[in-house]
Parts: sequence; C-alpha cells; structure tokens
Amino acid sequence: MQIRRGQYAGRHGEAGRVAAIGNFDGVHLGHQALVAAACGVAAPGQSIAVLTFEPHPRELFDPVGAPRRLMRVTDKAIALGRLGVQELIVLQFHVGLSAMSPETFARDVLREGLGIRHLVVGEGFRYGVRRTGDVTTLRASGAALGFAVTEVSAIGVEGERVSSTRVRTAVASGDLTGAERLLGRPYSLSGRVGHGQRLGRELGFPTANLRLHPRAISLSGIYAVRVRGLPGVAGAAAAVASLGTRPTVGGVEPLLEVHVFDFSGNLYGQRIEVEFIARLRDEERFDSLPALVTQMHADALRARQILAVRAA
Repeated sequence: MQIRRGQYAGRHGEAGRVAAIGNFDGVHLGHQALVAAACGVAAPGQSIAVLTFEPHPRELFDPVGAPRRLMRVTDKAIALGRLGVQELIVLQFHVGLSAMSPETFARDVLREGLGIRHLVVGEGFRYGVRRTGDVTTLRASGAALGFAVTEVSAIGVEGERVSSTRVRTAVASGDLTGAERLLGRPYSLSGRVGHGQRLGRELGFPTANLRLHPRAISLSGIYAVRVRGLPGVAGAAAAVASLGTRPTVGGVEPLLEVHVFDFSGNLYGQRIEVEFIARLRDEERFDSLPALVTQMHADALRARQILAVRAA
C-alpha cells in the first residue's frame, strides 16, 4: 500500500487507475463494497486506488460541527490495503478544490491529474461546487474524457444504511458489537507506542501508550481489547485498555493505555493496532492508588474472561 498526496499523484502508466472515491472514514461495509466493485472492474495492469480528502470537507467549512474521526489516514491505508487496494490518494481539500465545477474536477483532477480510467462511487455521490455534480454529470464527463463510472448501491444492516455516522454513534455509546456489525470487523485504533509516566509499570500493569488524533472520536472508558503488531507474536494478543485522561493521577491529555497480558517485550516506537472488543466500565477517579490497583486487577480478570469466550 502506498499513500500518495495531491491531485498530481502520478498517472500510473497507460493503463490508468481504477479508483473508488469518498471519505472512507471507518472503512465500513459500504466502503468495502466500493472497493470490491473497483477490484471487480480492474483489468490486468491497472492500479486499484482509493481517492479521499484531507481534511474532511466539513472540517473546512464547519470546524466545530464537523464529525469526529474514526480513523487517521494511516489507519485507512492499513484497512484498505487488507482489501487489495494498492494506493491511497489523499487530496488536500481546500477552498479552491471546493469551488471547482463538476466538469473541471473531472477533467483536471480525475483524468489529467490522476489518470483515472474507471471511477467507482457510492449511491447518491455528489461533488463539485455546491455539490452540483452527481452520477449523471460524472458519467457525461467520463464519456467525453475517456473514463467509465460505476455506481454502487448502499449497503444496509438491520434495515438501515451503513454509514460512518452510524459507526460513530455505536462506538461512542459503547455498542462495540453493533459497530462490528457495521464494520465487518472490530473497531480499532493504531499508532506508535510512546513514552508515558511509567506509573503503570510501578503499579504492576506496564502499558503501551498511544496518543490520539486531535479530532479522534470522543471515546473513554475501560475496555477488553486485542492487540496486533506485537514483535514475536503471531496474530492478536489479549489485553485490557484504558482510554481517557487518567483522573486519579491528575492527567489532562486523552491517552490510550494498553496492558498486554503475559507480554514483557519492549514496544517503544512499535506500531500496534488495538481492537476494541467489549466496554467494561466508565473511567473513574479513585481516592487512592491502592483502590485504583484493586480495580485494575478486577478489570484485567474480566477482560481475560471476555476475550477467552470470544476466542473459543
């Protein structure tokens, strides 16, 4: 998987690209359907790409009301790579891009800039200045410029359309089972392990610490999780995680702290992926460190039990 940035990210030879376009926050079942369609129409020698935008368009026009993010760009690349996507093309979303007419966007960005030969879009796709472009205008531009367009119908789960908004709602409310149904996999966060205060080690619970994106989804609590990417460990390892500000020790910055069961290796600088399996409880402030440690042992035991059942 390669991450390319900008509307002139290379035309990728004479065969051009097959690309799916959208925000792809979460890479949920609907997004996966777009990727599957792109893989299905690609000819030998054609690169399969996903075209997305950074920042999210609403972050430019409504920074306060814009949705919180389920994923960093790197997380998208990891999830899309597992689906067979070879390139993630990130277009900087700015006022100039938003002011392009549908015809200009199709010509300058899709065909001339990126060499798109086949574009896959979701049901109801809109683009261009004031969202005036739709699938009809896109197909007209494609016919004139030499690229085809495939529209993919929305995917439904439990009678409702799968969307990033539904995933955010499920994750934020602690409904991780519901989120997994929409994603087709557990919700996860990834990042490089950084240094913390080493308090967990002193308390008998050494943790791998991940800092969150400033616009990451509002999420807090104690969770049973699985961790991927551990050196020397195949597959996922069972763990318990705390996500929040650590009020008992006067923390301020949101932090994801993960204690991996029965693991003693050095994780500093290692990129890991944390899958959220079950929410155990809210984050709390305890009156003393011994009280905190007692609860940590209880959380660890419960997480082990839940993950053992899940693995069976």
